[in-house]
Amino acid sequence: MAWSWKLEKADGQDAGAAEETFPTRSDAESWLGENWRDLRADGVERVVLLDDGAAVYTMSLDEA
Repeated sequence: MAWSWKLEKADGQDAGAAEETFPTRSDAESWLGENWRDLRADGVERVVLLDDGAAVYTMSLDEA
């Protein structure tokens, strides 16, 4: 299993993917917790957690 993050802009356009992949879901979620503000500053609005390429969930990076 490889966990990763797909990044999306506010209009749903693809903003790429996180450069890292993670051995566990917990590791991926911890990384997001540490980096979401930087991603948001770079224009990323939403992230999608992927498990071997399959979407697990989508999450907004909006602070509201």
